[in-house]
Amino acid sequence: MKTLSIDADRLLGRLRNLGQIGRDSDGRLVRLAGSDNDKAGRDAFVAWIRSAGLEVAVDRIGNIFGIWRDDANTNHTPVLLGSHIDTVINAGIYDGCYGVLSGLEVIETLQASGFVPANPIAVAAFTNEEGVRYAPDMMGSLVYAGGLPVEEALATVGTDGTTLGAELERIGYAGFEKPGFLKPHAYIELHIEQGPVLEREGMPIGAVENLQGISWQRVTIEGEANHAGTTPMSMRRDAGHAAARVVTFLRDRARRANTPTVATVGCMSFEPNAINVIPSRATFTVDLRDPDEGRLQAEEAALAAYLKELAAAEEVTISVERLARFQPVAFDKNIVELIEDAARKRGLASKRMTSGAGHDAQMIARIAPSAMIFVPSISGISHNPREHTPDADLVAGANVLLDVVTRLSAQ
Repeated sequence: MKTLSIDADRLLGRLRNLGQIGRDSDGRLVRLAGSDNDKAGRDAFVAWIRSAGLEVAVDRIGNIFGIWRDDANTNHTPVLLGSHIDTVINAGIYDGCYGVLSGLEVIETLQASGFVPANPIAVAAFTNEEGVRYAPDMMGSLVYAGGLPVEEALATVGTDGTTLGAELERIGYAGFEKPGFLKPHAYIELHIEQGPVLEREGMPIGAVENLQGISWQRVTIEGEANHAGTTPMSMRRDAGHAAARVVTFLRDRARRANTPTVATVGCMSFEPNAINVIPSRATFTVDLRDPDEGRLQAEEAALAAYLKELAAAEEVTISVERLARFQPVAFDKNIVELIEDAARKRGLASKRMTSGAGHDAQMIARIAPSAMIFVPSISGISHNPREHTPDADLVAGANVLLDVVTRLSAQ
């Protein structure tokens, strides 16, 4: 069989078309899960699925599937491709959408070539990967993999007081299929890196072999409000100062370690939040990540020990709430090797790497052999309108996906 290539104009055109759907009055791309803008993006995707002659299926959590199967392989499990099309606020056009539209493009290319797959091939757009309006993130794939009951997910209350189930019903994407109805033979997710490694090293393809574990916690420190001018430094129970000590502890510990551990305090608020009042309360989040479960547990334990020590030293009370916890994921070695081999045969260098961000693939890996393909992100920028990947890299990644899917679906 001669070497196939995807239709670059069709893929890039759809990517840009989808990138214009869901713009607000300020021109920002905002397709939050369950919103009217999400509906518009979903409608466009479903129209493209139907134009390809694929079967359309929607499950109860709103995951959308385009399925290519025939009488010869109808009883076989599918090779599943996909990602998500919901966005953050003021997003770029590539995150998630590239993987979904490339999956569809791969199927259409194989259809046009006359290829007859031994397994069905399907493309998925998973609901609420970003988790901006409804928590947790990666919800659609988590429910699909059996990690969260569908009724619990549908009852989730969003940041605006709505419930996800009611919003999916309102926009017409409360499907009837049971989540997990389509058990994959294998799952591949093509994605922009969202980091600077591939661009910095001049590598066009990343063969993602694992994904970092994630620990999210909310820490609340209770001190005592008092006058900023009259209270001596030695007599303060300053929740704000205690919070600052945690930030520097985490940063210093991560920077000293000879490991890939990263630590971030992304949200922080003080009460009463007045310039001339010592903070009585500080509330902040801690995001810990590491690809090794043992190291991640060690970082969690180190933080807990430090908070206990800090509470005594600063005469404050500290409480911790766990927000999310995902173990590291090791992707399927055979699929990772297929990705490397496909890149090599296309004359493309590749790099084995860890994903620092969470993706739907980490959920689907619970139920099927899975892996990811990365392409470079310029300056590592993502979740930002400046997010960009050159067209040549987008096409190269889709062609590697095409070759891997051809091999997997012929098995």
